[in-house]
Amino acid sequence: MKKIILVLAVLTAWANSVSAQKYGHLNYGNMLAAMPAIKKADSTLAAFSKSRAAIGESMQNKFKENYLSFMKDSQAGVLTPVKQQERQRALEQEQETLKNYENILKNEVTAEREKLLSPILDKLDQAIKDVAKEGGFSLIFDTSSFNAVLFTKDTDDVMPMVKAKLGIK
Repeated sequence: MKKIILVLAVLTAWANSVSAQKYGHLNYGNMLAAMPAIKKADSTLAAFSKSRAAIGESMQNKFKENYLSFMKDSQAGVLTPVKQQERQRALEQEQETLKNYENILKNEVTAEREKLLSPILDKLDQAIKDVAKEGGFSLIFDTSSFNAVLFTKDTDDVMPMVKAKLGIK
């Protein structure tokens, strides 16, 4: 009998603790968009991308000029077969360099994006954790993901608290 009463007491305590949990929600995407640091990072990344893309465009224009010159000389018949093969190989090599540069550009932009956004995301994540801890939240849901949360009962929107934690009005 004592075991049954003990089990019932434990189950009652567990049920009360489960029902006493506090949940919150936040639209992570909207929160990021509200952060001034994101706007600054986006403009810095855009300038970085634009400067690197200008180099690629210059390389493409040079390739185009060399290709058109090659075609003109080939059609005019002023190139010997050996010279034609040499220029064709040079164009192929130039084209390969362009492809390599495009890959390098993608990697550089990705690395720069990571470098710029990582501290901002870390700061936001820490603010969310702090709000959860200070507010006694067991879970905070991200409502920005499509179909991630279709219905929540008894949840608090923690965005105002996170904004206050980050000093955003």
